[in-house]
Amino acid sequence: MGRRGAWRIYLGAAPGVGKTYAMLNEGRRRAGRGTDVVVGLVETHGRSRTAEQIGDLEVVPPRRTRHRGARLTELDVDALLARRPEVALVDELARANAPGGRNAHRWQDIEELLRAGIDVVSTLNVQHLESLSDVVEGITGVRQGETVPDAVVRRADQIELVDMTAEALRRRLAHGNVHAPDEAALPPGYFRTGNLSALRELALLWVAGRVDEGLARYRDQHGITEPWEARERIVVALGGGPEGDALLRRAARMGARAGRADLLAVRVVRSGGLDEGSAAAVARQRALVESMNGTFHQVVGDDVATALLEFARGVDATQLVVGAGRRSGRRRILAHGIGSAVARESGDFDVHIVGHEHAGRRAGATRASGPALSRRRRGAGWALALAGPPALTALLAGTGLRFGLVIDILLYLVLAVGVALAGGLWPAVAAAVLGSLLANWFFTPPFHTLTIGDRDNALALVIFVGVAAAVASVVDLAARRARQAAQSGAEAETLSMLATSVLRGEKALPALLERVRETFGVTSVALLERAGDGWTVLGSTGSDPCPDPDRADAQARVGADRSGETVLALRGRVLPAADRRVLSAFASQAAAALEWRRLAEEAGQARRLAEGNKIRTALLAAVSHDLRTPLASIKAGVSSLRQTDVDWDPEDEAELLATVEESADRLDGLIGNLLDMSRLQTGAVSPLTQPIALEQVVAPALQGVPAGRVEVDVPETLPPVLADAGLLERALANVVENAVRHSAGAVTLRAGEVRPDRVEIRVADRGPGVPEAAKEQIFAPFQRLGDSPRGTGVGLGLAVARGFTEAMGGALRAEDTPGGGLTMVFALPAAGACGDGSAAGGEDGGPR
Repeated sequence: MGRRGAWRIYLGAAPGVGKTYAMLNEGRRRAGRGTDVVVGLVETHGRSRTAEQIGDLEVVPPRRTRHRGARLTELDVDALLARRPEVALVDELARANAPGGRNAHRWQDIEELLRAGIDVVSTLNVQHLESLSDVVEGITGVRQGETVPDAVVRRADQIELVDMTAEALRRRLAHGNVHAPDEAALPPGYFRTGNLSALRELALLWVAGRVDEGLARYRDQHGITEPWEARERIVVALGGGPEGDALLRRAARMGARAGRADLLAVRVVRSGGLDEGSAAAVARQRALVESMNGTFHQVVGDDVATALLEFARGVDATQLVVGAGRRSGRRRILAHGIGSAVARESGDFDVHIVGHEHAGRRAGATRASGPALSRRRRGAGWALALAGPPALTALLAGTGLRFGLVIDILLYLVLAVGVALAGGLWPAVAAAVLGSLLANWFFTPPFHTLTIGDRDNALALVIFVGVAAAVASVVDLAARRARQAAQSGAEAETLSMLATSVLRGEKALPALLERVRETFGVTSVALLERAGDGWTVLGSTGSDPCPDPDRADAQARVGADRSGETVLALRGRVLPAADRRVLSAFASQAAAALEWRRLAEEAGQARRLAEGNKIRTALLAAVSHDLRTPLASIKAGVSSLRQTDVDWDPEDEAELLATVEESADRLDGLIGNLLDMSRLQTGAVSPLTQPIALEQVVAPALQGVPAGRVEVDVPETLPPVLADAGLLERALANVVENAVRHSAGAVTLRAGEVRPDRVEIRVADRGPGVPEAAKEQIFAPFQRLGDSPRGTGVGLGLAVARGFTEAMGGALRAEDTPGGGLTMVFALPAAGACGDGSAAGGEDGGPR
């Protein structure tokens, strides 16, 4: 395949901002550098300055066509392909071509040039973007008849915004520099200052979104993980307390002031908890953040500040919102708050410590202690153990206080207990030994020696050291037990959320794997199944998923069933033993999710088999009853004509032949519907959807209907629909035939555009109508109107019509006709609302 051409688009907020001028200026600049540039099509709209900008650029003559008496100018694709310039300038890519051409839209012409390796520079106004057309209509009151799918525009290599203030554009309008179709097609109110400012904002935001996409691709390609403050991403730290609601609302207001901002709420589950909280509060805050279009995350980490910072950097956060601490005065002295720790280590982003009414209060009576033996506490304990006894000795000896040896030893014991509370066992033992030596040297006779003259004093010092060591051991053991209990509580909370995820409907494997990745803070998670000598990836999340369990940092066996051995493989860090228990629970849920998926697949297969059996049974019944009537008519007519003893006159012979022909046509239609229904039930219908003008389908669909029975009203201004021509023709024919059969008068077929992305075709009859309760039943296979006699059909026409319509992405419903009767309504997607209109399918455009 040859090189694809590069595509550059000049995007403007409104007509007259200078897109065409900028395009021509770019063409002249490239031509000045020696590039082969031609003008494929430029619409100057009578602007002299724009026409002058063409200058000496070569112009490929456009193709002239006539439509409804009007002379149209279109891009001559064949001439450009034959000329094969390096660069082609093509104006107004949203324009629609005249019906009957090779392409329905100009952007499809441009696609042909790009595929041929020709670079294209073109222009577009923001109101012609499909995703913004309804917003523009709400602002200006003008409905855009020509739109371009956003996906098409995003395929451009470069999009440059041609910007101009509303006041400057209005001055251009006043000076007569905005002319032609702008004045004819747009009302004067279109160019109000407010409208132009709103359109300009839409264009700026749309281009900003496109820049975001390009930036994300660039960062992925270059492996950049540091946060870039290109877009606000606000992370809210939740502790499960009542202050979380206020933090979320405050963060949402910050995001609203920033314009476009992502809101992420994260709760860190650690051994002591970020704060005590209730499951009800967590569930309420999860619902609140989701109602604000944010996302809720939960991670596990012993150090809350570190876990918050890692999460924030992992999602490229620009701001982190933390609530003011709820610590009492005593606990503020023993440990710093989470907010201050995060602010001290943040560096890359802003940290907001938000005050609330619960600051400084304890929310509950039952609370696990903080980390028992953190590095900071051990350091503080050793510092106190080394500095405390000398300081106490200096206080007692330097001030001349004399309490007696017992009181002195009790004071050293109080100091040792304080060291145990602060730093655990070994700092307390060190403080006790050092205190006993100092007490012996300074306060036990004989003084300033390590000799103890009194046996009671020696015993008191030994008891002091033993009591201090015992108290320190008890404090340390209690702290460790509290840590283990809190860790178990954190695991229980994670397992509780894991269990409730089933109730929340998160059965899909991707959601479960993403939850594993977030919970353990790893880079990737993969679900692997043994397939022979290798492994197959059933699902994965994160970057660089592990293809083999032997190369994983952590793994858990999911199960060995009839499908083989299955393993959950994690990459990013080695998990401690405590986390592996939780990982085993995740593995069990993954096994349940796999089994659920397999059971669902088996149930679907069983359902299809049951439906197939039902269809086969009904087909046999149809063959044995409804097909006999036309066969009997054909048999009787042919037998009568073959009688040699009867001399048939021409009129009788013609009548018999007409009966045979009519019965054969009826038989052909019945068999066609039976085959179509069978293919629908087995999933063998694969539509080839493409833009189709309704007039191309309606006429063939009415060929078998007697003349004068159907009144057709299909405006030529309707946009094309995205459909399969063969399927749509068959569906329309079935519905029209059904309406003609039951209607007492003429049947009407009308088409109209109800939304920019939807076109409706209404087939209305004047028959007896259908009760409201039976409007869905008539679409079921082998269902007929209650008074229809046998021999008029097998009841498949409407079922086939709905099946074909839904296969093309449309819908078919029944409504009452005003004044009596039934109306069948086809709702079909407009061609501009679904990308470029291409889909996989057969080659002939019909049923497959």
